Amino acid sequence: MKALIPVALTLSLSVTLSVARVSVSRAQVSHEQKHNATAASDDPTARLRNRMVQRHLIERGIKNPRVLDAFRAVPRHRFLPPKTQRQAYDDESIPIGEGQTITPPYDVAFMTEVLDPKPTDRVYEVGTGSGYQSAILSRLVKDVYTVEIHPPLSKRAVAVHKDLGYTNIHARVGDGYEGWPDAAPFDAIIVTCAPQKIPQPLFDQLKEGGRMVIPLGDRFNQIVHLVVKRDGKPVDRELKPTLFVPMTGRALDEASRDKRESPDSKDKPTKGDRP
Repeated sequence: MKALIPVALTLSLSVTLSVARVSVSRAQVSHEQKHNATAASDDPTARLRNRMVQRHLIERGIKNPRVLDAFRAVPRHRFLPPKTQRQAYDDESIPIGEGQTITPPYDVAFMTEVLDPKPTDRVYEVGTGSGYQSAILSRLVKDVYTVEIHPPLSKRAVAVHKDLGYTNIHARVGDGYEGWPDAAPFDAIIVTCAPQKIPQPLFDQLKEGGRMVIPLGDRFNQIVHLVVKRDGKPVDRELKPTLFVPMTGRALDEASRDKRESPDSKDKPTKGDRP
């Protein structure tokens, strides 16, 4: 019987330690649940954002953990007009005024992930729009420079950025086609409206080795491109079909001029002509 005593003590000690570990584990889970519940009560939209990230981003292939965390943190509803805020966490394109829309979350996430933002990057954005894309980027890079051609949209986006405390977003009104020469060169450029070709000023303001994500094409036939600057030349890769509002301003003027000067257009009837 004496030989069995150490074994019994060992078994007893093992059971005690196991029970203690279970108790600690349960306490940790309970603490996390309380923390999550407190966070949800402080921000009732947190649950909606988590669901958006799971359903519309993760399940559709977005993998970058920094990008996913940014989408969990940025309150998309704040960038929408009050009447459409209830749609904020659906994967929808929603009107924001001035003939513009807020891009669906998946498309924002896709282009952001492809841009491969680094914490030290300085990024230029064409088309501030609602301000949501620049808010996402502000959590991923050092500085965001964003230009919007419609003054009312820029004013509203800047106010939301300020209210949310995003201090590394620099915004102004203007034609995004021209870039931001005073702040160039940029590590990355993202374009959230569609020109028919890459604006030369933007490519010129991209650093060597820099990345540009841009939708290219006409109104209903567009493809997202990843353009990398190597040895001063564009290395272009087509990614996927998309649908953005057209780039206006100088890009639209150039597209109209190119169409008029195209040899094919001379053979086509103009308005009022009969074929």
